[in-house]
Amino acid sequence: MRLLRLSAPLLLLATVCAPAPQKPAVVPARTNPNQEINDRLAKQIGDRIAGREKEPAEQVFKNIQIPWLKKTPAGRFLLIMNMGYSRALGVACTHCHVESDFSSDDKRPKRAAREMAEMHHAINEQLAKMQNLADAPNERFVNCSTCHRGAVDPRKSD
Repeated sequence: MRLLRLSAPLLLLATVCAPAPQKPAVVPARTNPNQEINDRLAKQIGDRIAGREKEPAEQVFKNIQIPWLKKTPAGRFLLIMNMGYSRALGVACTHCHVESDFSSDDKRPKRAAREMAEMHHAINEQLAKMQNLADAPNERFVNCSTCHRGAVDPRKSD
């Protein structure tokens, strides 16, 4: 009985002093450590093309080679590069581009990105043709983030 009398106050004390149950930690999405630099460059380019944002990218920028991006409005093209490609790989714009000449093809990653864009475009065309998938054809697609998830090497992504 004595044990029971001592146990009750200890149990009460343990209940009152115990830390409140914590919610599971939310893992933040991987962010591009270069995003501030990319945003600055995108703003500079956006300022330079002001008034031409709705024109096709191929008329505003030099050396656009990905066919489906040629007709994309220049302002949207900038968003695709800044918020799409660079974020998907977690890189600065200068990973692919020569900062003084964005049209240059001197960097291997830019040439590789074009090849990867062709590959993901081909995969999306195949996904759209598939008849036995649950999702509607317009809901089936892959993009750079599907595999890369913020890493240049998709084998090293989370």
